[in-house]
Amino acid sequence: MRSNTKSSITLPADELRLVQSLKVRLRLSSNVEVVRRGLRLLAETTERKALKEAYRRASKAARSSTSEEISAFDHLAGEGVD
Repeated sequence: MRSNTKSSITLPADELRLVQSLKVRLRLSSNVEVVRRGLRLLAETTERKALKEAYRRASKAARSSTSEEISAFDHLAGEGVD
């Protein structure tokens, strides 16, 4: 695969204005950089959402067994305290 492959994307006028506006606001040198940044941000956000969901599921699964273990040893909590 070639590293510097040329491509062209035609954008509707309103989307092109958005890209150009972001280019100025982000102080980027080209419209392509705006698109690259957007794609990277989308990839990071998607990965982050998937990771958060995986942690949420793992936490939910561990929560019930942890509660059971705590309640099983709850009677020992005050033992030996004067």
